Amino acid sequence: MLSPDLPMACTLIGILDDGWAGLSDHACRCLGAADLVIGAGRTLALVRPHLPADRTLKDMDGQLGRVPEWIQSAHAVGQSVVVLATGDPLCHGIASFLIGRLGVAAVDILPAPSTVQVACARFHKPWQKLRIASCHSTDAGEWFVGAGPGHGLYPVMRTIALHPLVAVFTGPENSPARLARALIAAGHGDEPKLSVACRLLLADEQVFPDLTAAEAASREFPEPNVVLVERPADARQATFGFDDLEYQQRAPDKGLITKQEVRAVSLARLRLTADAMVWDIGAGSGSVGLEAARLAPLGHVWAIEKNPGDAANARANAARFRIGNYTLVEGKAPAQLDTWPDPDAVFIGGSGGELGDLIRLIMARLQPQGRLVINLVTLENLATATTALVAVGATWDVVQLQASRSQPILDMHRLVAQNPVWIITANKEKECPLTEN
Repeated sequence: MLSPDLPMACTLIGILDDGWAGLSDHACRCLGAADLVIGAGRTLALVRPHLPADRTLKDMDGQLGRVPEWIQSAHAVGQSVVVLATGDPLCHGIASFLIGRLGVAAVDILPAPSTVQVACARFHKPWQKLRIASCHSTDAGEWFVGAGPGHGLYPVMRTIALHPLVAVFTGPENSPARLARALIAAGHGDEPKLSVACRLLLADEQVFPDLTAAEAASREFPEPNVVLVERPADARQATFGFDDLEYQQRAPDKGLITKQEVRAVSLARLRLTADAMVWDIGAGSGSVGLEAARLAPLGHVWAIEKNPGDAANARANAARFRIGNYTLVEGKAPAQLDTWPDPDAVFIGGSGGELGDLIRLIMARLQPQGRLVINLVTLENLATATTALVAVGATWDVVQLQASRSQPILDMHRLVAQNPVWIITANKEKECPLTEN
């Protein structure tokens, strides 16, 4: 029993579309004894016929932020409160919000099965390894290649990219058809299968198993619905360290690609976390930025490249490796950098003559403990970079890397030297000024 000093608890009850019949006896007793019942209009309609006429019901549609206030006001005058939620309130539901506002002791939870559980039962899918994502929100718009974290479908698309079985809570605008079109735009083709469960537990329930993305893309599905997206597990593939020839590029001796040995050291120097926000300045064929995107699957890479041919190759490489957390723009830095979020890591592979200004801007924008890695091949740029880093008070070091690759000669092999490259690493240990004083 709660002590008199503890707050009075409201009861948060999960309910599905079968309404009163699907509730436990305990949930029905709590509802019958409640002085105030709060819920969305559609859930209140499910219980209204079973409650005494003198009960107060409050519709929280469009007023979610006021629910904690309603609960506290009722408790202040000794009234008991029940809040209705769809399915399991702890699964993309209202429970976390109420607990955050009222505290753990103020909320008792009586969950119903999640609609995800019911959908998995309909399609006979074990769900212990399933991941859940939601786009049940305002209209996100159609997906497009290069969409960033601000797009409403981004969390869903990243979850699908990383996991072979995903349940998606959809909405009227962000429908199964829109999700299917997004998968096609992202290059998944007919690989994923979409199983759509509509109006679960209602008399007009419909299920559509194992649709291809093309089959689902132009269909209308009854609301509400939940979608299971299933695709084959990815073949074992390296996270980084791809061979230079795996990238589409201009003629090998003329194209802009960071060679594998330099790329590996540069990525190691960036020390990327799984959720890192990364800038790739002078993307060339995209090799560093694309491998950075694989090393930071929960983050995002923003890349810029001034040469249209190289930018086209970078886009083609992103499509080939099916990199969805990558945005490439054509242009010359620092143009457009002001529209990007502050980075955790930045790689400069080309600067277009603006190296000093770029370093000052980047060191000012880097997140605390962020890293800047620069590849250079000329003495002049090395001097420019180190001078700029000293001016902003950055901590830095330089590695010179010069690799040789084996090459056949008759029935033997010789080593062919590659051009030496300087790799500068700068750390953001304190605030750096945007411009010199």
